[in-house]
Amino acid sequence: MIELKDVSLGYDHRAVLNNINLKAVSGEMLGLIGPNGSGKSTLLKGVTRVVNIFSGHISIDGRDIKNMKREELARLIAVVPQNPVLPQAFTAFEVVLMGRTPHLGLLRYEGEKDIAIAWQAMRATGTQFFAERRIGELSGGERQRLIIARALTQQPRVLLLDEPTANLDIKHQVEILDLVKGLCFEQNLTVVVALHDLNLAAQYCDWLVMLDGGQIYTKGIPQEVLTVQNIKEVYGAEVCVYPHPVNKLPATLIMAGEGKRERTYIQR
Repeated sequence: MIELKDVSLGYDHRAVLNNINLKAVSGEMLGLIGPNGSGKSTLLKGVTRVVNIFSGHISIDGRDIKNMKREELARLIAVVPQNPVLPQAFTAFEVVLMGRTPHLGLLRYEGEKDIAIAWQAMRATGTQFFAERRIGELSGGERQRLIIARALTQQPRVLLLDEPTANLDIKHQVEILDLVKGLCFEQNLTVVVALHDLNLAAQYCDWLVMLDGGQIYTKGIPQEVLTVQNIKEVYGAEVCVYPHPVNKLPATLIMAGEGKRERTYIQR
């Protein structure tokens, strides 16, 4: 379990998030939502100690991360960043094998066990079919699955994802989140994911935390968080929220501005 108690995070001496209290448990997906600049990425960086923790405590299974060595933290937590920089000349398998780095000692090379773990991660993500292809030859969806495979190769207990569906089409968005949801259940991972798309957040996340102005505006199950009033207050957007016709989860529909409601169609 990840737990944040009265946590304030930020850069240099400037706090971006204040008084954050939340829990994320294994086998469930916790979604972070909120407008641009609300602190979703900063919160994920705080869990990995990339940004400063000004006050409060972040713990994993009751252990404060401040008392953990970075190597130990890297063995517990894997991150799927929003815009990963990958070496274009490397093969897909070589990139996935990089995930074993936290488990290797100084001047130690990957052994048979490490290679077997990397292959297992590639099979779990369906990336073994292009293992020998260069990174520069892969599509956006293939790269994203590859980054998840690299994260799994760390054998983490916690998986953090920052906008994993950004710049992907609908098909690949669903593929990626289906994959993450399945891994969360099958490997009993604690998953925290930052998402912009409210409909994807509702469909895949067990719990949602809505951030606004550097604080938690509300949290709960999707039906409690994704309401017309909450979205209007936090995003400043006029929307309609209806139960999904199949699973009854909240579906958010945008409303066009006054000048866009009536369209003139020109016959061609």
